[in-house]
Amino acid sequence: MTKDSVALGVAGVLFGFLTGWIIGAQQGRPAPTAAPVAAAPAAVPGGQGTAPAEAPKLDQAKIDGLRKRAADNPNDASVRAEIGNAYFDGERYPEAITWYEASLGLEPKNVDVSTDLGVSYYYANQADRALAQFERSLQIAPKHTKTMLNIGVVRAFGKQDLTGAASIWQQVVDIAPESAEGKAAKRMIEAVRSAHPETGGPAGGAPAAKPQEGGAP
Repeated sequence: MTKDSVALGVAGVLFGFLTGWIIGAQQGRPAPTAAPVAAAPAAVPGGQGTAPAEAPKLDQAKIDGLRKRAADNPNDASVRAEIGNAYFDGERYPEAITWYEASLGLEPKNVDVSTDLGVSYYYANQADRALAQFERSLQIAPKHTKTMLNIGVVRAFGKQDLTGAASIWQQVVDIAPESAEGKAAKRMIEAVRSAHPETGGPAGGAPAAKPQEGGAP
């Protein structure tokens, strides 16, 4: 992917809105304090020249305890998701993927774990797999707005598809305009369309274009 093809103006404005939205940890845990977008393989351009954030420390003792629980409980999907969360928090995305996949193998209809897996794919530089996994999440829960927000982020920064990103974010606004996700989606649409009017009309109106590449129904 060519991250430099994302317009600098759009990336700069969107960065603050995206912080905290493209996150894993859907299972009732607080959002990480660091800005995960900054560490993503398709991170927004324009941050060159700034010191990289220090990687979070992996809680190995916690992981060891969870892995023992997983070994003792081979059919426990939740503990495998917890291990995935711990690796995600430590920015060890390949390991997070392994454990989220194991959790979904036992509990395939857990939409939160499915979306966490998609985010992990994105951070592992696999934007197409991320979009495909988000599509599976929407098959489980067609109006899962966190998934839809993340689809927009991957479209914008992983696929450089600003029109597609604005379109899926518009669906979030249409579904839940007063929710936290709906308000964030509206701000992101306004930021995109302010810098690139060709992506469509103002937020709150009809979508400018149909979703592309694994969008929501």
